Formats: sequence, structure tokens, C-alpha cells
Amino acid sequence: MPRSLRSGLFFVFSPTVLRLVLSETILGLALFGPFFMDDAARTTAEATRSARLPNAFRALRHRNFQLFFAGQFISLTGTWMQSVAQSWLVYRLTGSVVLLGMIGFSSQIPVFFLTPLGGAAADRFNRHKILLVTQTAAMFFAFVLAFLTLTGNVQIWHLFAIAVCFGIANAFDIPTRQAFAVDMVGKEDLINAIALNSSMFNGARIVGPAIAGILVASVGEGWCFFGNAVSYIAVIAGLLLMKISPVIRPRTGSTFAHIAEGFAYVLKTKPILALLLLLGLVSLMGMPYAVLMPIFADQILGGGSSTLGFLMGASGTGALIAALALATRRHVFGLGRWVVFACGAFGISIILFSASRTFWLSALLLIPAGFSMMTQMSSSNTLIQAMIPDELRGRVMSVYSMMFMGLAPLGSLLAGSLAGLIGAPETVAIGGAVCIAGALVFGLKFSHLEKEGRRMIVSMQMTGGEPASKAAFQHPG
Repeated sequence: MPRSLRSGLFFVFSPTVLRLVLSETILGLALFGPFFMDDAARTTAEATRSARLPNAFRALRHRNFQLFFAGQFISLTGTWMQSVAQSWLVYRLTGSVVLLGMIGFSSQIPVFFLTPLGGAAADRFNRHKILLVTQTAAMFFAFVLAFLTLTGNVQIWHLFAIAVCFGIANAFDIPTRQAFAVDMVGKEDLINAIALNSSMFNGARIVGPAIAGILVASVGEGWCFFGNAVSYIAVIAGLLLMKISPVIRPRTGSTFAHIAEGFAYVLKTKPILALLLLLGLVSLMGMPYAVLMPIFADQILGGGSSTLGFLMGASGTGALIAALALATRRHVFGLGRWVVFACGAFGISIILFSASRTFWLSALLLIPAGFSMMTQMSSSNTLIQAMIPDELRGRVMSVYSMMFMGLAPLGSLLAGSLAGLIGAPETVAIGGAVCIAGALVFGLKFSHLEKEGRRMIVSMQMTGGEPASKAAFQHPG
């Protein structure tokens, strides 16, 4: 039996971990227990809980979103564990900066090419069933990766192949999940649901890397992969427990005609196009700083896997704060300016991070970097979803996914190659400068987008079927 497997089994069955598992089981019963009640008891419990929910968590009054939120948080924690462990494994096996970028490229390039198909599927078929298929497939891939690593048979080509498989699943999962939000909460609480989704994503982003850093240092990367595989059970269980009303979606016309219709809508809608282009620029040039994080943890700051986990957690902390701040908003006015300032602030933050040679200063600088990155991403998501009609939601959000995640692999490949030539700090600094330039250009065109953005928000009747009274791109004064 490989040493890492023996150490892992000893770790898993230690008293500390067994107590942790017991506490998580109790938490799971607390989260999912109400959904096994009879209808009358559940209705009473949900009404009481809804009355107590503050404004920032109002989307959680919907039973389906409660299930989704709980399951996704557990699953995303595992996903972040795997992301950090995989980066460290690639770096440990190869010591190559370029291969770090290529792994990121392999996992995300399918999103760029296949997401339009995923968006079209989300507008034509049952989104609930699509998510069940994609989450089950991802669980299988995670188990395969865990088995190969724990048995000591993992090779670099295995990591590339499994990364591509995850990318294919994500190409259908991401746009479907984005469009599925309105099916769970309706338009009235859509803005809050988007913000809470971001909070959940970044809460997991704090917890996952921290756990991964400890596990990698103590028992190896394989147990992080196994933990991710098991975590998918939570989200699959949540999806199975949901009660989704059937939605009849038109299937007339070919799939490619539907895809073309979505792209045509984006191209002719200037506010949406501008938001997506700015997001794509940041995804291409700014966000790949995370791919180079193992280099900063090891070569720049002289740490190890725990340092990497802490740095990723610091960025996630900033992003979580931003998501919670957005969750308190009831209206979308002012978010356009948030996008501009957040993009510029993100560029400044990662430039300063690239210049730091001290661990605590680097971690501190990653908090505003995560805050501004999440502010731009979540604000753009909210504005776009507020402006699009339901029948195009999946396809437009697939373009959003292409810009946000689809361009990231190209950025990862570019960043890895450039870092091999000029160094990781210089590469990150260049990306930050490009983000600042993008914010300036978007800001100069801002006033021209305001009028059309106002008209679209009003026409989509943002709040509970009543026209929104403020413009999305208007400063609150």
C-alpha cells in the first residue's frame, strides 16, 4: 500500500477527524432535515424561517434555493480543495511554470468552445436534469483522479485528460446553473440569489484552500481529490430533493440557429456587450494571477502548500466580503459604476501584490484583489441577468461564461508562458496594468451606455413584475 494511502487512512480515522465528520453530519441533518418532514410541518417551518430572514438572505426563503445553497457550498468547498491540490501536484511532479498554465488551459478551454452548446441546451431542455447529469459526471471524474493519486499511479497526462473532462462537464453546467437561478427564486429575488451564490462560492474559496493546504502537507493531494468526489453527493442530494415545476421551452429551429440568436442579441445590445468585453479582458489578463500562485508561495515567499492555501483563502475572504455587500442591495442602480471602479482597483491590487516579497503583506493585498474581482464579476452578472429576457437567458449567460471562464484558459496559457520568460511577478504586473487600462476605456464610454441600460432594466420589470425606478448604470447620487 502506498505511503500516502496509509497516512491518509490513519488521518481519516483519527479521533479528531471522526469528531469533525460527526459534527458535519449533525450540520447536514440541520440543513436537510426539514425536507423530510410532512408537507404541513415543512410549510410551517419554512414560514417561520422566512419571517426571520434578514434582507441580505431573502432568497433563502425559497425551499429549492435552500437545498441548492447547502449542497453547492459543500460541493464547492471540495472543488476548491481539488483546485489547490491539483496545482500543487502539477508543480511537485514537474516543477514547471508552463505546465501550471497548461493545466489551467486544459480544464477551461472546453468552456470556451462548448459553452454555447450548454447555453442552448439550458434554453431548450430541463435545466434541473442537465445539472444532475453534469454533477454526477464531475463526481465520477473526481473519484478517478483520487484513485490514481492515492494508488501512486498518477501521471501528468492523467491530470491533463481529467482536466479536459471536467471542462466539458462545466461547459454545460455553468450556463445552466446561471440560468437555473430564476427557476428557483423567480425574478423578485434573482439579484439576491446571484449575490448569495457568489457568497457561497467565495465562502468555499476560503474554507477549501485552507483544508487543502493542511491535507496536502499531512497526507498528500489524493485525499483532497477524494474529499471533492464525496462532496458532490451533497449537491446531487439537494437536486434530487427539489420540487421544480415543469417549464415548457420551445425547441423549434436547429441548435446552431438558437446559438446564433443568442450571439446576435449580445452583439446588438451595447450595455451587455461592453460588460462582457471588460469581463473578458480581466479574465484573459488579470485573473491568471491565481494560476501562478504556487510560484509566489514557493519561490517568491519561500513557503509550501499551506502558504498557497492561505494566499488563496485571503483572496477568497475579500471576495466573500464583496458578495455579502452585494447581497444587501435591493436594487441594481449604481452597479455600473461599481464595475468600473472594481476593475481598476483589481488591477492596482495585483500590481502591488506582484511587488511584495513579504508573506503577510502579500496576503493582505489579496483581500482587496478578491474584493474587487468579485465586485466586478457579480455586478456584471446581476446587470446582465436584469437586462435579458427569459427565453434567451441560457444563451446569453453562456456568452458570459465564455468571457468569464472561457477566456481564462487562454490567459492561463499566456501567463504560464510569459512567466517562464520574464518571471511571475512581472507577468502579474502586466496583467494588472491592462485591467486598469480597460477600466479607463469602459469609464470613458460609460455615459453612452447609461440611457440604454436604463431602458432595458425598466422594460424587464426587475422587482416583482413592477418597473424598476432607477437605472442600472445610474449613480445613486
